[in-house]
Amino acid sequence: MLRTEAAGEGSPAARGTPPLPPTSASLSGDGGLKDTPANRALHPGSTPQEIFRDPELLRHAYYADEKSIVVNGDVRTALQRLIGAGVEVDCIVTSPPYYGQRDYGIEGQLGLEDHPQQFIDHLVEVFDLCAALLRETGSLWINIGDTYWSGKGAHKSGELKQGARRFGLRPQDRPGDGVWARPKQLLLIPHRLAIALQERGWLVRNDVVWVKPHPVPDQVRDRCSISHEYVFHLTKSRWYYYNRHAVGRRLPSGRVLPPLDTWEVPPANGNGSHKASFSEDLIRVPVLATTPAHGIVLDPFNGAGTSMVFARKHGFRSIGIDLSEEYCEDTARALRKLAVAEALSHDA
Repeated sequence: MLRTEAAGEGSPAARGTPPLPPTSASLSGDGGLKDTPANRALHPGSTPQEIFRDPELLRHAYYADEKSIVVNGDVRTALQRLIGAGVEVDCIVTSPPYYGQRDYGIEGQLGLEDHPQQFIDHLVEVFDLCAALLRETGSLWINIGDTYWSGKGAHKSGELKQGARRFGLRPQDRPGDGVWARPKQLLLIPHRLAIALQERGWLVRNDVVWVKPHPVPDQVRDRCSISHEYVFHLTKSRWYYYNRHAVGRRLPSGRVLPPLDTWEVPPANGNGSHKASFSEDLIRVPVLATTPAHGIVLDPFNGAGTSMVFARKHGFRSIGIDLSEEYCEDTARALRKLAVAEALSHDA
């Protein structure tokens, strides 16, 4: 579980220096790093700060400052604009809308396609664009849950998130195709998406299991109650930036092991107007392990802005995109508070 002691904020990345080499085998006879692809990945380039002052990007930004850009609009259009501006990001961490789980009431939203294959195809389009933005040494992290076909009936839980999921006739309430989309079928959307991305050239490095302690019980009688989701770690290249010392498990000897691939993290209770927001604990490893000093974190499905806020708290720059103006305002409000706190701390 993820609760093991980590190297934490005192790691080299937090001090603005590259992480330690993976092993002593990475060192040459004089103590310097050997010139290898793996070692070069520990020293990625940095997107110039001028990008955050680009007039075209600022013209389309809902909110912007020296470290953050929030964009309200269609994710594909926004990603294409970032590509055109020459932006390169280091870490993409996101949680797309889950299939058939919520109706956000916004034209152009993803997650309400008639068939789950259409949903996966749309996500692949988005992540193809993300690939064009991601630095060769960067990482993509996707948290996505699954869906049962034909989950009918009124929910019996008073829990806020369960209530938000019932919105009339959902895609999975329809008859289906009788093969993949048929009653009681677990659609396996997370792994179908991961396989689709593999086929587009991505490397799948982990399918992390997010275990939710004390989950809201499913109102079912013939299967186990769901208590987990997946967080996929994908990269474009065999060699990429990863700082295990920022997030790893410290042994009494001082050696730092990588984090485990099972994370026990309580779900967030909702952030602002968003009923399905990230927990900061869930994105700690993605952001701290795979974002170099002065790097940029991108969340293409930004929601209430947890990824951007966490990145800002840890000294990274960030870009967020969301179709909902309300969620963009939630994010902007949180970022303004952090900017004020930073200014006060600097004056002190």
